[in-house]
Amino acid sequence: MSTGSNVILHLGVGSFHRAHQAWYLHRLSTLTAPGEPRWSLTVGNIRGDMNATLEALAKQQGVYTLETVTPQGERAYESVRSIERVLPWSPTLAPIVEAGSDPACKIVSFTVTEGGYYLDEHDRLDTSNPDLAADLAGGRTTIYGALAAILEARRANGTGPVTLQSCDNLRSNGERFEAGMRAFLAARGETALGEWFEANTTCPNSMVDRITPRPTEDVRARVLEATGIPDTCPVMGEAFIQWVIEDRFKAGRPAWERVGAELVESVMPYEEAKIRILNASHSCIAWAGTLVGHTYIHEGTLDADVRRFAYEYVTQDVIPCLTPSPLNLAGYRDVVLDRFSNPYIQDTNQRVAADGFSKIPGFIAPTLAECFARNAQPNATAVLPALFFRFLDRWQAGALPYTYQDGLLDEAAVRAWFDAPDPLARFCASRVLWGGMAQDPRLERVIEAALERVDAWLASRKA
Repeated sequence: MSTGSNVILHLGVGSFHRAHQAWYLHRLSTLTAPGEPRWSLTVGNIRGDMNATLEALAKQQGVYTLETVTPQGERAYESVRSIERVLPWSPTLAPIVEAGSDPACKIVSFTVTEGGYYLDEHDRLDTSNPDLAADLAGGRTTIYGALAAILEARRANGTGPVTLQSCDNLRSNGERFEAGMRAFLAARGETALGEWFEANTTCPNSMVDRITPRPTEDVRARVLEATGIPDTCPVMGEAFIQWVIEDRFKAGRPAWERVGAELVESVMPYEEAKIRILNASHSCIAWAGTLVGHTYIHEGTLDADVRRFAYEYVTQDVIPCLTPSPLNLAGYRDVVLDRFSNPYIQDTNQRVAADGFSKIPGFIAPTLAECFARNAQPNATAVLPALFFRFLDRWQAGALPYTYQDGLLDEAAVRAWFDAPDPLARFCASRVLWGGMAQDPRLERVIEAALERVDAWLASRKA
């Protein structure tokens, strides 16, 4: 595998990675002078559900076009060339293990989405999940099973230290992954590998941000018209981009700060603002927009009622929770809503509404808990789970306009909620959603009141 450069192996070759981390490395490579350390990407997937994208990317030798668009409709096109090797998917993950155990590989990064960490509110592994249970028995279908195989190969080959870098919207992603990996190895009885993991890896936290919708056919058409390149796997995103990284690497790193990434001692204030203000508001707008017939995020953001739900949530509850902060939280709120209003992104409610069973506990429950702890009434925050409850009600009735995707959705259990005499009580009793707050009378009261407000709003929209 060695090509004379330091290698980052990235697992999870979706649109976001190619619009974000791969773009940063591409930009850095254009500034790298002869004689300076070179870095390149090798990419692969743990699952076989995106093989068409992998194959298209491989045919183009890893090169693809990134289209970006501003809220004013200004489009730009860039050929991204940081991916030097595209690994074919294999059920055994043999190509990934070989690449990850090569001495040139200094960082293994991954984008597996929030649910891909299989952690509960206490950062314990959810061993009831069948994928995780299979990997505890020796499989390679999760990030833990895949990395255990890579780390064991590095240990056996004497390859040396490596950084394991999470690039997901998970609070304290590096720390929580590290806790999960430690527990996974212990549960498998991998004592020697566990000791090697402690001595030879670091898992820095990071915060990532760029709105990146799923590519559509019209992106290909615009790329062809603008560049003359018949790109079969272009990607598009907003012009805004941000990456904040804890500067804690075990075997060196690219000089990402030269291209705008922020290398910091602590990511926490940045990620808290991003997760609670951007990610939670995004979900709010997607759920509310779906309920009143919108297709795209910008439509909901430009809908005064929907926008008000998100604005009040941030203003009344989140900003008091996060103050003091090194960020201008009100200014950040306004920038976020401006970004969501971009009509040229065409980001769908279907994409953003997905994975609510990860997003409620990760993005929304902490604000509710902190408000309760200081005896504040989180009325504005409670609207978000009320919207999700009504969204689930539409789902179980077969009345959503699209297929809802959620890696943690227990379909039978949720359908049973709505067959029960008091579905909202069942919703508020879900430990998957609420952890230690499940069955808290304060939670049920505030969501019940919020649901009355949501239902009244929906009725007024029909009138």
